[in-house]
Amino acid sequence: MSAIRTERLLNLLIALLNSRYGLRRSELRDKIYSTSAASDAAFSRMFERDKNDLRDFGFEVETVTDLGWSSDDPATTRYRIGKESNRLPDVELTPDEWTVLLLASQLWEQAALGPAATNAMRKLQASSGLADVELPAGVQPRIKPAGQAFEDLVAAMHAQHPVRFRYLAGSTRREEERVVEPWGLGSRFGQWYLVGHDRGRNAQRYFRLSRFTSAVSVLAKETFTPPVGFNVRAELDSLPELPLRSAVVDVREDRLLGLRKRSEPVASGHPEGRPDDGWDRLAVPYRDAELLGEELASYGPNAKVVEPKEIADAVQRRLTGAAAFLAAPLHSYAFSDGTPGKRARKRTSEDQLKRMLQLVPFLVHNQGLHIQDVADQFGITRKELENDLLILICSGLPQGYPDELLDIQWEDDHVFITQSLELNRPVRFTVDEACALLTGLETLNGLPELAEGSALESVTLKLMAAAGEEGLRAGALSGPEVGPDNTVNLEMIRSAISSGSQLHLVYLSAQKDSLSERDVDPLRLYSMDNTWYFEAYCHSAAGLRNFRLDRIEDLKPNGKPVSSPVKPDGGFPAKLFTPNDDDTLVTVQLTGRGVGLADDYYAERTAVLPDGGLVAEIRFGSTSWLPMFVAQHGGAVRILEPAVLAEASRDWIDAALAQYAS
Repeated sequence: MSAIRTERLLNLLIALLNSRYGLRRSELRDKIYSTSAASDAAFSRMFERDKNDLRDFGFEVETVTDLGWSSDDPATTRYRIGKESNRLPDVELTPDEWTVLLLASQLWEQAALGPAATNAMRKLQASSGLADVELPAGVQPRIKPAGQAFEDLVAAMHAQHPVRFRYLAGSTRREEERVVEPWGLGSRFGQWYLVGHDRGRNAQRYFRLSRFTSAVSVLAKETFTPPVGFNVRAELDSLPELPLRSAVVDVREDRLLGLRKRSEPVASGHPEGRPDDGWDRLAVPYRDAELLGEELASYGPNAKVVEPKEIADAVQRRLTGAAAFLAAPLHSYAFSDGTPGKRARKRTSEDQLKRMLQLVPFLVHNQGLHIQDVADQFGITRKELENDLLILICSGLPQGYPDELLDIQWEDDHVFITQSLELNRPVRFTVDEACALLTGLETLNGLPELAEGSALESVTLKLMAAAGEEGLRAGALSGPEVGPDNTVNLEMIRSAISSGSQLHLVYLSAQKDSLSERDVDPLRLYSMDNTWYFEAYCHSAAGLRNFRLDRIEDLKPNGKPVSSPVKPDGGFPAKLFTPNDDDTLVTVQLTGRGVGLADDYYAERTAVLPDGGLVAEIRFGSTSWLPMFVAQHGGAVRILEPAVLAEASRDWIDAALAQYAS
């Protein structure tokens, strides 16, 4: 869709919204299509296509026919859009409901539905105004992205397109190509599952995203119709948990303290014999072979699987994939600019028109904002915003007077709008937007302090009513459990934050594979799925650090008040990784399957590769664990620079593979 077509669609929308009795085809052609359509046939094709586009944006074009005349007669048929067509109803929310809703929208900060949640919140603010609320300390849950496959599956599911991917079948242990109609995505037992119709087997099937071995291809030219009233949570509730089994793993002496913590020593009479000198033999409990294989692959030459074979195969497959990617040739690339920020996503003219339809009501309800603040609110550059505004001020009633155009001014860098031409109210939620908020609210039920209140239930009912049919489709997505496992430590940290007290902890650092004692000033709590973290000023490291609650060996108050003036950056939610200027800048290459890692680790610059992958620049405070990072992702990521880190990862993987070769 070109910029000219974007402007034409906007003018057509304004004309049809502002016409009480409707406009005839001849009027539309003369006033809107005079420079676009050279013939009646070209005009008819263009008009029908534009009506479909407006329908996709949520505006149904009504056909009005004079009494006694046929709708086939173009001379007597008129077209209009009702002023209430697809407008978001006013949603009145209390401060408590706004608090819950903000928490729900922030769940998706780094996941596929993050932009949709932001758009939905912006629409609600334009509809009813955001109350001045204070978010509670210690309640900042988030949903962990399930990789690029998750993003692609969400897009295909909502657009109702089938998908193709390669999958490691649990029954045969072989990679197979699957073509699936995606009906729903949900989290169960700490794993994301796709539920859909497998066309090759002509039956409903469940697919664990951790078993995908390729990127997801969306079959955009095909469509499907999901079952009426499909609810993925109900489907996954019937799924039995995998049985608990045990793997035998040899581990180097005095290494992998975290793995040892949940394992048991194997008796000397094991059928496979005794481990080599310098090694310990452990029985490691597991349910999912792929998850354990991913973890053990990251340990490289410090761990070696003895049995079962499926775990050894899972480890070797990842190590072999990583080694192959390290040896592959590199495409030429160029970073687009030096501006830090999230991974750039391809912008289209459809995105621009959707954004402009949000921009007008936002400006109506936020008069006088600085133009850069407006651009920041929409996640675009100032230049992109000015391009939007230039199209808007040239749009209005066809062949109308100057006061019948959208009137927007920003000469003093503060944006004002005085004429909105019926675009002053936001359109209804899209399916993505309804899913982002309603699934987020459902996920918050796992937090006792929110589930016990009435605000969560009341705001859910209000949003369901406002979302309409789109809200009914939110049942196709279900989030993970976010409730904490260790409530004692969580309450102790929350109490210390409130009282301004220091804490003393014994902490297991997985990256350094060591225990350390620290005195910290706790600042805030947050979670990723049901893994909880707290941010604190660490007096040993003399800086801000993030600590996982499940890696705390001991925690108690030390009787001292907090003494550091350092405060959190104020961003919400808290970042799991906070890059600093003195961190090591690492250049990595990501395949199409791993491009989501650029967002997870807050890449500063990215360059798109011809094969759909990325080259990204990421800052890391500690680099010693990066060989583990490369091995864990099994061919989805490799280090390009610094060369010493690239060589270290290559040595790490070669040494691990050599163990299995022998």
